Amino acid sequence: MNSVKPVKKAVFPVAGLGTRFLPATKSVPKEMLTVLDKPVIQYAVDEAKKAGIEHFVFVTGRNKGVIEDHFDLAYELQDTLQKREKKEALAVLEHYQPAAGQTSFTRQQAPLGLGHAVWCARDIVGNEPFALLLPDMVMKDEKGCLSGMMDLYSQTGGNIIATEEVAWEETHKYGVIEKGSPAGDGFEITGMVEKPAPGTAPSNLFINGRYILQPEIFDILEDQKPGAGNEIQLTDAMLTLANQQSFYGHVFTGQTFDCGSKAGFIEANIAFALDDAEIAEQIREMLNTM
Repeated sequence: MNSVKPVKKAVFPVAGLGTRFLPATKSVPKEMLTVLDKPVIQYAVDEAKKAGIEHFVFVTGRNKGVIEDHFDLAYELQDTLQKREKKEALAVLEHYQPAAGQTSFTRQQAPLGLGHAVWCARDIVGNEPFALLLPDMVMKDEKGCLSGMMDLYSQTGGNIIATEEVAWEETHKYGVIEKGSPAGDGFEITGMVEKPAPGTAPSNLFINGRYILQPEIFDILEDQKPGAGNEIQLTDAMLTLANQQSFYGHVFTGQTFDCGSKAGFIEANIAFALDDAEIAEQIREMLNTM
C-alpha cells in the first residue's frame, strides 16, 4: 500500500505510580528500575528505535524528572569519563544518547487511565499514525515486536495490535482479541474483550502492550467517558475506532516479561542475565545452588 503513512513517532506512558514496588518507587520511577544493566524504559525505546521510530514522546507524571535526565546529556559524567580515558563507558553513553530534538515530554497531571495518557500526547503526535509502547512489558526477541508490527502495517495500513498466545485457562486475566480473516502476515481483528469470563474468550490471543494507532483515536479519547476503574480506557476508544477503521493483529512469538509485577521483573533479570556472556555461567551456577 503506497498510501500508508509512515510511523515515525512513538508514545511511552510513564506516569504510573508503581505502587507494587514500594518503597523502591517512592523516589525512583518504576520505569527506571533496572533489568540487568538498563532501566526498563530503555528496553522499550531501543525496540522503537530498531523499528525505525525517530521521535520519542514520554507522557510523564510527578517525580518522573529522572526519566528526562536519563535521556539527556550527562556533562559531568562524560567529562569525568573522558579525563579518565574510560572509552568503553563513554561509548555506552553515546550509543544510548538520543539526538537533539528526538525526545519530547508532556505531563499527565492526574491518573485518569491509559487512554487519558495517550490523549495527553495529541499535540506532539499531531495528525499522523503513531506507535504506543507500554514500558512495563519488556520484550526479548532478535527482531523486535514493533519491527514485526511495522512489517504488517506496511502491508495493511490501519491500526495494528500486537498479540501473544496464552493458555486458554489464563485468558480471563487479559484483554483478548477476536481473530478474523488472514491479512498480510497477520489477521483482521473483529473484536476485543477485556478480561472475559472463564470459558467465554473469543481466542487465546491477548493484547501485549504494543500498538500502532491512527490519529483519529485522539478525537475519540477527547470525549471518551470513564470506563472500568473510573478511568479513560484505551480499549473502549479502540472499540469505537474499530467501527470506522480496520484493526489487524500481529502475533509476537518472542518472550514478554511483565515488569510491572515483581515475578515478571525478576524473571526478566534472569533471562537477560543468562544471555550475557560475561555472567551467564555464574548465574546458572547460582540458580543451581538455590
